[in-house]
Amino acid sequence: MAEQLYYYGTGRRKTSVARVRLIPGPGGMTINGKPLAEVFNRLAHLNQIHQPLRVAQVEDKFHVVAKVEGGGISGQAGALSHGIARALVVADQSYKAGLRKFGLLTRDPRAKERKKYGLKRARKAPQYTKR
Repeated sequence: MAEQLYYYGTGRRKTSVARVRLIPGPGGMTINGKPLAEVFNRLAHLNQIHQPLRVAQVEDKFHVVAKVEGGGISGQAGALSHGIARALVVADQSYKAGLRKFGLLTRDPRAKERKKYGLKRARKAPQYTKR
């Protein structure tokens, strides 16, 4: 049995990690064994996920198979976008400049700030009482 050719990329956002495989062939996406529309239903998330493919103009040239874990829906959508962009660069270095221009290859470093003792959340303090 011949080994199937694919391009791999790992994307991260907040606490989510996406392991992405780009398989040459007709377009489409499978996320955690389910179709894309079943996992992500917000238009903003779908646009974010499709953005790297649109920028590289290869929406119908690769089938995306991904495993996404950790975090919430927004973090997973960001991780998936990052993973697809990285896999596209592995597939063809000429996509790198365009993806970099749109900021799709940069890992978003923002994460939840830790809670501090004596406070209710990371920065929210209990109400001050004068008497």
